[in-house]
Amino acid sequence: MSEVKRYLNAYSADLQAQVQGLLDAEKSAAWLLKKYPTAHDLAGEKQLYQYAQEIKQQYMRSSAPISKVIYDDKIHVINNALGLHTFVSRVQGSKLKAKNEIRVASMFRRVPEPMLRMILVHELAHLKEKEHNKAFYKLCQHMEPDYHQLEFELRIYLCHKDRFGELWT
Repeated sequence: MSEVKRYLNAYSADLQAQVQGLLDAEKSAAWLLKKYPTAHDLAGEKQLYQYAQEIKQQYMRSSAPISKVIYDDKIHVINNALGLHTFVSRVQGSKLKAKNEIRVASMFRRVPEPMLRMILVHELAHLKEKEHNKAFYKLCQHMEPDYHQLEFELRIYLCHKDRFGELWT
């Protein structure tokens, strides 16, 4: 399966053809680097957690707390996902304790900050909306107005990465 079909199958055939042309002409790197010259500097999990907390505090103060935000090496391979929001319930004595965790695929340690933000916004939106429905995407756009464009550009980067390798090192 081509990179474009793998990551952009929900997009129109015309858009897929444009991205395929960008890749075939080996211009995807130049296009992405012009738009996003540098990667974020949130390599540590404490920094990632703090960044996610700042977004949550700004837009979702009353939602459930997050206990952990980490990079995870297994996400992309096992779940074919960019990130995961997990809800863990544990019995402690006579009480039921619930924890929300966000896991971001480790491959996103070296991407531009807007792309990382889009992934975190997506996972944070799952605190309120479990399903990918209209309300979910409305919340994503409330937290990140360019959400859909960033998701598309991240998918272009994934196509580039599959064919040519890492871009931001």
